[in-house]
Amino acid sequence: MFAITQNLTQRVRYTLLAMFSASMLAAAPAYADHHGDKKAAADIVDTAVAAGSFETLVTAVQAAGLVETLKGEGPFTVFAPTDEAFAKIPQADLEALLADREKLTQVLTYHVVSGKVMAADVISMTSAETVQGGTLTIDASDGVKVNDANVTATDIKVSNGVIHVIDTVLMPGM
Repeated sequence: MFAITQNLTQRVRYTLLAMFSASMLAAAPAYADHHGDKKAAADIVDTAVAAGSFETLVTAVQAAGLVETLKGEGPFTVFAPTDEAFAKIPQADLEALLADREKLTQVLTYHVVSGKVMAADVISMTSAETVQGGTLTIDASDGVKVNDANVTATDIKVSNGVIHVIDTVLMPGM
């Protein structure tokens, strides 16, 4: 009788252990997804702010009233000029651009392509249509150039797309 009870107890333990293990395995993806949400990539605007090298771009996005758009769902591909890129523009011209919301919006949206275009995609492209409606010329024969700008960093993944860093502000033919 003792052997039967011990055998039954052992079976119950194994059954409970198996059920517990199965429930933990079933819950693991849910926990992983929840955990992943806490570590999700920031959006385009928050990433640019955090980087610290896009202060002029962020100021321009704010002046144009595009913050909410670039924090939106997307996906967007942004060719983001650094502060050094903006410094190439004469100060008076930059101040005039920042003061002209319509023209500023045209310039900034010329840096945005709808969809998530990764570097591997860019190198096989010769052009891309921008949100502004213009077309960017892409040349990947010696590094990657977008119009006259060199792409200096690629594939900065954000929650609503991707950022590629460029060294020159792109100006649409206006």
